[in-house]
Amino acid sequence: MKKPPLAQDPIREAARNWERHGWGDVARPMAAITSIMRAQQILLGRAQAALKPYGLTFARYELLALLNFSRENRMRMSKASALLQVHPTSVTNAVDRLEAAGLVERTPHESDRRALVLALTDEGRRVAVAATETLNAEVFGRSGFDPADVDTLIDVLGRFRAQAGDFEADGPDAGAPATSEHTSS
Repeated sequence: MKKPPLAQDPIREAARNWERHGWGDVARPMAAITSIMRAQQILLGRAQAALKPYGLTFARYELLALLNFSRENRMRMSKASALLQVHPTSVTNAVDRLEAAGLVERTPHESDRRALVLALTDEGRRVAVAATETLNAEVFGRSGFDPADVDTLIDVLGRFRAQAGDFEADGPDAGAPATSEHTSS
């Protein structure tokens, strides 16, 4: 059951408290960061609810989607870890669950005995496609952001991520839109 909304924004109230305690110079950044963290909780909750019928968490879905988008529906486990920007242990845990569900297979690399290769099964491909359609309809297509805000968020958060070392700020994606066409008019 969904809780009724609060009468006031607790993050704005926290910012006012920061100001009253003499931290006015960081009150707005605190509110922005806390808002991003709260928005992440809301969005992750929506995604997890949409993926529940497939027995997936968002982390496991991301791995399935990555494999589904790869040329041969397979890749080294280490490459999946790098592209998902998560620790190899997290990928191992996700693979354990996906393998138990019959959605991926883990095999030794044909020429490098130290490496493991992940491959989507036919069922994994089917689930990846169906889960993506559900996320597109229920989460990404109903984000709650207008197109101009989406572009602004991508730009602002992209700059932040580049400054944090998430990717090269002057790499091939520098200044490029997230998709081949901007969503705002």
